[in-house]
Amino acid sequence: MNARSVPPHLTEGCAEIPILRERGQREVFCGLTGIIWLHRKIQDAFFLVVGSRTCAHLIQSAAGVMIFAEPRFATAIIDERDLAGLADANAELDRVVQRLIERRPDIKLLFLVGSCPSEVIKLDLSRAAARLSRSFSPDVRVLNYSGSGIETTFTQGEDACLASMVPGLPAQADTAHPALLIVGTLADVVEDQMRRLFNEMGIAPVAFFPPRRAADLPPLGPGTRFLLAQPFLADTARALEQRGAIRLDAPFPLGAEGTTLWLQAAADAWDIDAATFHRATAPGRERAQLALARQRDQLAGQRVFFFPDSQLEIPLARFLARELGMQLVEVGTPYLHRQHLATELALLPAGTMLSEGQHVEKQLDRCRAAAPDLVVCGLGLANPLEAEGLTTKWSIELVFTPIQGYEQAADLAELFARPLVRRTWLAA
Repeated sequence: MNARSVPPHLTEGCAEIPILRERGQREVFCGLTGIIWLHRKIQDAFFLVVGSRTCAHLIQSAAGVMIFAEPRFATAIIDERDLAGLADANAELDRVVQRLIERRPDIKLLFLVGSCPSEVIKLDLSRAAARLSRSFSPDVRVLNYSGSGIETTFTQGEDACLASMVPGLPAQADTAHPALLIVGTLADVVEDQMRRLFNEMGIAPVAFFPPRRAADLPPLGPGTRFLLAQPFLADTARALEQRGAIRLDAPFPLGAEGTTLWLQAAADAWDIDAATFHRATAPGRERAQLALARQRDQLAGQRVFFFPDSQLEIPLARFLARELGMQLVEVGTPYLHRQHLATELALLPAGTMLSEGQHVEKQLDRCRAAAPDLVVCGLGLANPLEAEGLTTKWSIELVFTPIQGYEQAADLAELFARPLVRRTWLAA
């Protein structure tokens, strides 16, 4: 491996420190929320939630869909007759899907998304998906995954969705030459930027998963090397590795440093020389560093507390501490995958307080006692904490917003600076 791939101070971080593991009441969205960014990415897919009216209201509220809009998601309502066993839920589901496909002939990939209610009545959506896929093949493929909020956090909806697609990826024809696969939903503009950087380095072929069109499934096999673009894709990564693909270990592409190290992992796997790598990445890196310097004046020295919510917390904490000079009071995350986050943990400041899981009352007590300058948390906690005088940042906004890559580094920093600026204005 090229020496330039080794991040500075790898042995000085938090890779080996104890982690506070908590189990108790949680405050998170359910996995259905992932539909909001997935349906924008896969442009000919449709997400049919099999759930209750509460599920429908959640998705509509999270997406902000107006009454005249026609998004690529909907809810097949499970009502009292279904719960009581007075109706054949499978027959009703078949009728709903038939009407949906007749009305929307543009659908090429249909996801049946499980929910808490569908799991309560033991509705076998995997069997339903197989049956419907046979009925509508080859025009429409039908897959299923669970978006249930039982023992999950909201970003795991994307993980479950992508994992359900892996068995359908075609086998890689040429395993003698490596191919790069970028795994995780990225905004189209970010994907285009990343593709240009890989092209300038001479790395090819490069594919992105999920694709923009359902038919453009990337080939997969022992010649595939993949980079995770999101830290919450444990099941997807496992499924890819079972098909022979090899994960490239790297931090996540947040900020100038994280993006450089992420790109560097691919460059090392392709034996790209240092001069070519520098020529491709230096302009973007320098623009990002210059833009971040302006945000650093606002954020340096500010103390931040992360509640566990999105699984983005550790890469975000690394970015805030190393590139913007913020002080980490506590970094909580719902799940901590040590293997996928090894390089991120090593880059955190020594002595960082890490917690995994959630006991919301205990964490609230620690947060109040610490009185941080900024609290990153879910919507359910933000308003009460604001009422107590704490300044908050909605963690879900960090998933909905393009934040990966050089060109988005300043936008990411601004998401944290904005609440502090607002507090200054209100105090004036």
